[in-house]
Amino acid sequence: MMSAANYPRLLQPPRQSFFLFGMRGVGKSTWAKLAFPAAPRFDLLDEGLYQSYLRDPRLFGRELQRVPAGQWVVVDEVQRLPWLLNEVHRFIEERRHRFVLLGSSARKLKQAGTNLLAGRALRRTMFPFLPEELRADFNLAEVLRFGSLPIIWQAEDKAEALDAYVQLYLKEEIQAEALVRSLPGFARFLPIAALFHGQALNVAGLARDAGVARSTVAGYLDILADTHLAWLLPAFEGRLRVKERKHPKLYWVDPGVVRAVKREFHPPGALDRGPLLEGWVAALLRAYGDPGGGLGLRHDALYYWAPAQGGTEVDFLIQRRDEFIAVEVKAKEALIPRDFAGLRAIAELKGVRRRLIVFLGDRSFQTEDGVEALTIRDFLRELETQRI
Repeated sequence: MMSAANYPRLLQPPRQSFFLFGMRGVGKSTWAKLAFPAAPRFDLLDEGLYQSYLRDPRLFGRELQRVPAGQWVVVDEVQRLPWLLNEVHRFIEERRHRFVLLGSSARKLKQAGTNLLAGRALRRTMFPFLPEELRADFNLAEVLRFGSLPIIWQAEDKAEALDAYVQLYLKEEIQAEALVRSLPGFARFLPIAALFHGQALNVAGLARDAGVARSTVAGYLDILADTHLAWLLPAFEGRLRVKERKHPKLYWVDPGVVRAVKREFHPPGALDRGPLLEGWVAALLRAYGDPGGGLGLRHDALYYWAPAQGGTEVDFLIQRRDEFIAVEVKAKEALIPRDFAGLRAIAELKGVRRRLIVFLGDRSFQTEDGVEALTIRDFLRELETQRI
């Protein structure tokens, strides 16, 4: 297994100050050390440094005075002391410093009154390892079982590392940052939310199963999004002849983490592979299409499509200007006619340019009515060459 330095990340740093967010263990700090080897680094996970700034808020500014004008400066876990951004703002303006601001949570930074640098810093997001980054080490079965978080991928015992990761998340990301009033309630919520991976979100049902109020669940979902563990995919609301469903779908960012939350470390069975593969494709589309992902690709929007009537559905609808690419995912090696039902139903949506079905077969093909069935290998090639 290669070291982190031997898995070059696709993320390219911008030329001006920027925030870099991503879930804990995704490799932000390692990337910053490689991308900015000469930059002074302030790591707020260092408890001594953190406490020194708490005791003397002016200390950070005095230390920045020693950094030559115009240089890059890295601040790790910046969400732990949001008020430092006032000093960051000042040194951008007065000394033209450029800052790399790393964070695993945007929650405290979004609080009222936090200085988000008024456009002086761009926003970037780091995702788990992509197949293009893993290269010859990419293994789909391994990714669906354990995910591709760098901290897990390079562990000797991936199952043990995943179990520890969930406990570390609860202790350091949730409890230490006081993001919830009831840690036991949030801990009960996590495995229930994991059951909704790849499903339209029923907040009332999720609240009932977790034994907490609906408003509490809404807050918990915000925490999952702010700590970059999960995200919501909206339903497309175009004007077809039928009414589209309005509930978003919940996707966890990494298949290994969503399984670990449910304490599932064995190889996934046939019933589990469908949601895991769909969720992994969702994460890829988001990583390659996110304007803040730094990969050079931009989707105007990403949706799923599912009319309220008729039982048809398309997993993903990528929008660029007034054109769409529809993508369906099937965790099976051979396709049957009903697997194409959603893509055939969506053909009447104005602007649909391509209809793709991603599956586990060995050979890609195209149907008579223009649906493209892509193997995982060919789907990844389309993503990497910017054709999707």
